[in-house]
Formats: sequence, C-alpha cells, structure tokens
Amino acid sequence: MTDDVNTNSADLETLRKIRTEIEHIDTRILEALKERMGLAIRVADVKLLSAVAIRDQRREGQLLESIRAEASSLGLDPHRFEQLYRLIIEASVAQQQTHLENLPDTPLRVAYQGVEGSYSHLTAQRRYAGRDAGVLLSGFDNFRSAADSVRTGKNDVALLPIENSTAGSINETYDLLSAGDLVINAEEVTEVKHQLLALPGTKLLTIERVLSHPQALAQCERFLRTLSGVEVRAFSDTAGAAQEVRLVQDPKVAAIASETAGTVFGLEVIAADIQNQASNYTRFVELAREAANCPADGACKTSLVLTTGHAPGDLADVLTHFARRNLNLTKIESRPMPDAPWNYRFYLDVQGHSATEIFSQALEAIRPHTKELRVLGTYPRARFFEQLASQP
Repeated sequence: MTDDVNTNSADLETLRKIRTEIEHIDTRILEALKERMGLAIRVADVKLLSAVAIRDQRREGQLLESIRAEASSLGLDPHRFEQLYRLIIEASVAQQQTHLENLPDTPLRVAYQGVEGSYSHLTAQRRYAGRDAGVLLSGFDNFRSAADSVRTGKNDVALLPIENSTAGSINETYDLLSAGDLVINAEEVTEVKHQLLALPGTKLLTIERVLSHPQALAQCERFLRTLSGVEVRAFSDTAGAAQEVRLVQDPKVAAIASETAGTVFGLEVIAADIQNQASNYTRFVELAREAANCPADGACKTSLVLTTGHAPGDLADVLTHFARRNLNLTKIESRPMPDAPWNYRFYLDVQGHSATEIFSQALEAIRPHTKELRVLGTYPRARFFEQLASQP
C-alpha cells in the first residue's frame, strides 16, 4: 500500500513538472505572438503610406503553404496547424484595424470594387499613395457595397469605374448616382491592358473556359472570338477571376485580368494585351457624401443629372443653352427610370465650374425644360484629358 502511494506521488510530481514546462512554452508562445502583433502594426503603417490594402491574400497564401510544409516536416498535422495560423492571421488583421482606428491622424478610407490586383485596386493605389496620414484601402464584392460603405460612413470615398473607351458606359455606377446622396469629387483615368492568365505551364490550346468581369470580356471580345469552343463566363471582378483560377487548380480554366493580378495569384500570361483596342482606358470617379472644394481657376468638369419634361425639343433646348455659352459637353448618358417606364434620366459631363457666372446662367436657362436637375459634382479634370487636349 505504501509503495502504491509513493508511486502515485512520484507520477503526480512528474506530471506537475511536465505541465510547468508546457506553461513555460505557452508563455514563450504568447510572447512571440505579442512580438508578431507588433510587427503587424509596423506593416500596417508602411501599407498606409504606400496605399496598399491591409489584407494581402498572396502573402497569406504563401504563409499558409509554408506553415503546412513546416508542420509536415516536424511530424505535425498540417491541416490543424493551418487552421491555427488562419486564426493568428485574423488576430493580426484585427490588431492592425484597431491600430488604424486609434491613429491621431485618421487615414483616408477608400472603398473599391474587387480584390488586390484588380484595375480598381491599382488605380486607387496609384491615386492615393503618398498621403501624409496614409490610406486604408478596402475591397468590396460589388459597386453597390462599395458605395453603401460611403453612405454609412464606414469609408470616406469610393473609387468606381464609370466608362471605358472601348466598351462604353458602366451603367451600374450611373444608377448608384441617381439616389442623390453621393457626389463626384474627382476623376481618374487608367490605361487597361488585359492579359489571359492561367496556371504555370498551361498552353493556350488547352483552355476550355475563360472567366472575367463582363466589361473585360466586352473589351476583349475580338480575341475571344478566336478561341473556338471556349466557354466565356462572367465573374464579379477581373482579379477575382484570377484568384478563382488559382483556387480551382484546373489547367483548362483561364482568366482575363491585369498582369499584376497574375503576379498576386501566381499565374502566367499565356496571351498578352488581348484588348480589342491598343489604346484602352477606363475612367473612374471618386464618390463621397460631401462635395470637395474645386478651385474655379483650374480646368474643371461638372457632372449633372436631369430629367426633361415631355414637351417636344426639351432635351435639344437643354443642349442648345450649353452650346450658346460655349460650354462643351464631353459626355451624355441616358438611363431608364425604374419607377417610370419609358422615362429616362440624363447624365451630362460639361467642361467648366458650376459656380462661374456663365455656368450658373446655363443652369437657370435649362431649368424650365427639366423636371429634375442636380449638380453631381464639380471637380478637376483628370490629367489625362488635359494632356489629350494639348495634343495637335
């Protein structure tokens, strides 16, 4: 009986020592995680200055792949430790978000549609990089979600495409403007070069399905006609289509997206610059809740939305009043009114500042010919248009 008691006491002492060692290891793990969180905050600060999205899916994928390999080499279950590190990544992102929310100088919060490597993301990164207080980019699944994030105050601005030089207007953005609670504060033009992306080593002849955003598919329609028997499928986003190709790991599937998207998701270009026109540009507009100041002495553009009466010639009279005052219309777009069949809203872009006397006169002159008239925004013309105007 005494021997049993002594044996049990020895076992309990051994167990206590082992548990103490585990607790020491747990402490070191927590200390290492604390150090990791500190480094994550430093990463967030660098990303703010360079207008890089906080979530880096390519980096996360590489990390998880490395963790699986390392766990396997150590005799650990790679799938369980991948799950653990997914939780650590989410904790790091949450730590970064908390850090950003508590900064004394609030970064500009920018919404865009798509994922890293999309044309919207690349345009936002180019436009906003270098701001003193930094920039926090957030990608959304669709245009409406990005716009709604501005309406609710989650983001300060949304940068959305509104027209393409090859495929024409992007109607969803126009329809979002009809609600009247967002204004246009800026425009940006991006050259779009589409690449056909696939898994490394894939040959063009093996492709059976191509994914991309409907606008990108329209912009590459001429090339797609040369791919006999290939299924073309619309996707929510160009870079998202590239991400899908990487996820499905099917060598018969390709995506139309930017070269950057290919780099982000580890794909190869199997057909380069496949857009219909060599010069292919997309115009983006910055949407906000409040109008920003636009100096009247600069090269400005004003966007309007209006509906006309039913009197014959109302629309022609509207256009004539601008022409008489030498105010150049650069864009006119009609969109159906969902609650009034066969009635249309007209969106106009006019060169000039809405606060100038001549522009104000034009607005007063057209008002009797309209049932609705709103200024959507006055903003600086994109440098692209200034350079275009200066060409002989």
